[in-house]
Amino acid sequence: MKPILDPMCGPKMFYFDKDNVNVLFGDIRWETHWTRQYKKLEIHPDKLMDARKLEFPDNSFYLVVLDPPHLINCGKSSDMGRSYGVLEKEWHAGMKQIFDEAWRVLKPNGTLIFKWADKDVTLAELLYVLKRQPLLGDKKPAANKAGTNRFWLVFFKEEEGNAVEQETS
Repeated sequence: MKPILDPMCGPKMFYFDKDNVNVLFGDIRWETHWTRQYKKLEIHPDKLMDARKLEFPDNSFYLVVLDPPHLINCGKSSDMGRSYGVLEKEWHAGMKQIFDEAWRVLKPNGTLIFKWADKDVTLAELLYVLKRQPLLGDKKPAANKAGTNRFWLVFFKEEEGNAVEQETS
């Protein structure tokens, strides 16, 4: 089994190596579209999968990458909707299920990287739903005209019963 899982890879836009042999690229979609700018958009994962119900044993991957849809107010057939997918208006339970499944298949001492943009849902609301705080991430807002902030969050799965005690000063 490959050591890295991306169960929602979409068109793999942030990957430098879109065919990396260490990554199992998955998605619920297998599609090809042409954008309004005449750019070919291909969503061709290694394996079709639903991130809400992953068919892998517990503790299977060293690294899991999650880049779920984050846009609610976006048409499914728009370029943005086709590129990133569309978040359902009642997104809370589904997002928690996606995160919990990713956490389940993550090995102890493994890392989960979560990409989020706060156009329609704030980071605070997302973290409240996930019920887990990241180890580290980009906390400062991006300066852009759209007013949307993009966040990279890093979660670390400790081994059960082996959490290193933190010193208090």
